[in-house]
Amino acid sequence: MTKWFGRIGFALLLLVLVAFVALATWEPLWAERDDVVEPQRTYTAEIIRDEFGVPHIYGDTDADVAYGVAIAHSEDDFSTLQDVIAMARGRYGAIAGQDGAAIDYVYHLLDARGTAERHYPDLPEDTRALFDAYAAGLNQFAEENPDELKLGNLFPVEGEDVAAGFALRQPFFFGLNGVIEPLVTGEPLRREYGPDIPGFPRSTDTVDAALPSQEVAMSPLGKDNGMSGSNAFAVTPEKSGGPTILVSNSHQPWRGGVAWYELVVESGEGWHYAGANFPGSPFPFLGHNRDLGWTNTVNSPDMIDVYQLEVDADGNRYRFGEEWRELERKTVTLPVRLGPLVLPIQREVLRSVHGPVIKNDNGYFAFRYGGIDNLGQLDAYYRLNKAETLEEWEGILARMDIPSTNFIYADKTGNIAYVYNAALPDRSEGPNWRTVLDGSDPALVWNGPVEYGELPRYLNPASGWLYNANNAPYTAAGAGSDLSPEKFAPELGVELKQTNRSRRAWKLLSEADRLDRATLEEIKYDTGYAREGYVADLWDELEALDLSDEPRLAEARKLLLDWDFTANNIGRGDSLALLMIREFMSCRYQNKACPSARDELVKSVDHLETHFGRIDPPMGDLLRLRQGDVDLPLDGGSDTLRASTLWDVDEDGRLSVRHGDSFIQWVEWNAGERVTSRSIQPFGSATTRPDSPHYADQSTLFVQHRLKPVHFWREDVLENAKSRKIVTNRR
Repeated sequence: MTKWFGRIGFALLLLVLVAFVALATWEPLWAERDDVVEPQRTYTAEIIRDEFGVPHIYGDTDADVAYGVAIAHSEDDFSTLQDVIAMARGRYGAIAGQDGAAIDYVYHLLDARGTAERHYPDLPEDTRALFDAYAAGLNQFAEENPDELKLGNLFPVEGEDVAAGFALRQPFFFGLNGVIEPLVTGEPLRREYGPDIPGFPRSTDTVDAALPSQEVAMSPLGKDNGMSGSNAFAVTPEKSGGPTILVSNSHQPWRGGVAWYELVVESGEGWHYAGANFPGSPFPFLGHNRDLGWTNTVNSPDMIDVYQLEVDADGNRYRFGEEWRELERKTVTLPVRLGPLVLPIQREVLRSVHGPVIKNDNGYFAFRYGGIDNLGQLDAYYRLNKAETLEEWEGILARMDIPSTNFIYADKTGNIAYVYNAALPDRSEGPNWRTVLDGSDPALVWNGPVEYGELPRYLNPASGWLYNANNAPYTAAGAGSDLSPEKFAPELGVELKQTNRSRRAWKLLSEADRLDRATLEEIKYDTGYAREGYVADLWDELEALDLSDEPRLAEARKLLLDWDFTANNIGRGDSLALLMIREFMSCRYQNKACPSARDELVKSVDHLETHFGRIDPPMGDLLRLRQGDVDLPLDGGSDTLRASTLWDVDEDGRLSVRHGDSFIQWVEWNAGERVTSRSIQPFGSATTRPDSPHYADQSTLFVQHRLKPVHFWREDVLENAKSRKIVTNRR
């Protein structure tokens, strides 16, 4: 009997072991592909790195350069590139667990792969050549560095895989996560930023939706997606007293899949551009070439419409007009890492004629968004890189292939422009587009965007300057030059929104007689708050609190009421104000319910007393730039022009900034001279390589408000070269 039980125990142990091995190894085998077609051509590129490790990539053809971009970026941050490629293949859960699987679900829900498969073959041949070459560079680095691989059979990839990553990520720049997350959880949808539709007034309250009961990480742009921001400035030579100026001041996460990577590219086919891209892109998204440049800021129009479907009792068909149609159903497998194991979790994804469908406790909801099923942005960004004139540049934007983001432009001839770029749905007059729509009404299913001419747009305003700080496009150029919201149909959904950064920028730019370099630098690095909007609401609420029986909180309130509204590391109230403002900025940015001022005051006071023993420590002791051994004081705050937007709270109570001023580029065209530019990053070129000298070598300059030179011209690059090599896939 004992022997019999021993045999059973051994069999069970063996069964458990087999199951363990299967769960630890199935995913790479399941994901293996034998249909990847790698380009049968030779690529050769030269990579020259300057004193800060910024790669300057040269090649005979644009495709050679794109291949070199992949190699250079992999040398600096192959870890993040693998995450991005895993997302583009629906395998991120095998790396990042449950959070990654949520993104994989969205990948299938949006049919990112299907979009790439349908439209990648129709892109121009030279655009596809660029993406194929970039994939070849990633494959080569993966093959030559197997010890760095996170996931088996992630490589090789092809250009279409890279394209699928674009299809997945782009809709989240205009806030798709703000719709998907509440639909998944069954929470109320957040109020849209667009104006009321005539005849359908909404509550005058700033926020309709309650805070979600749980936060769902469903955005490929990271957990801070809803906090995306940026500043941008353009100044004419008449207003500057010298050059045409373009200032790019993006606010992105400092690490991860949407952290900027600086580079300069130049080919024998006329591609010559200095700027920055995100991991997974063969070209820069912003910067400048010889003749012109642009930068982007996130805008938040109403680009998404939600439809409630009338579904039959079996949940298989939905009514559309006079007919009942089958819901498209597809079962997908989401790999979910749990320690050493990867669990195969199956989920069903649904689609209707409207677009993706989500079922929750309240019913079936479909959604449709601007730029849906369009891959044209891959070609548009490439063409923008090589544009030589304002007319050519604007003609590319007019294709409406780039779904969103404002463009601020300047060029060597002295032109400045601002285009409120968005593939706004071509909605009819009459329906209430600011609410959940009737999914059975075919008239509510729009096709394609509005015409380019319907977008808000500025060209060479009389003021001589333009800016955007994630605000409505109706404050952009100063009194007498600003557009009027009455000129734009409410159905367009253009946001009526201001930020503190916008209020400060408009005021400071308007007050300046001349916007020379020094004056514009003061404005860009401004740390002030206007007592308007949510800041005014917060301080009014603080004043109204009854703290007569809470002397500790009363003292803190007095410190705030006496504060100078400047987060510059000088005032006694800077640290307390910094902690207080963040959550109120966050709720207004995302149209969520705000916390109470009392609760935030208690939390902030407790934090400062616990970690600093006082409520008024110097803000530079609290707010830090930390990367490896680098630990430096920072200024600015959430929603100041000098942005220190979001942070992690470290064990010592310090706030380690992770999101804010990121890639800054200052471009100048002086009449009769070649373009020059300067730039800076918070850390360095190799943010995931602790052993690299460029892990955090720009940090001191960054905290000191200083910029480094961009070596745009080849002779300048060679004079400042610290390394130089040829890379090729020639065997």
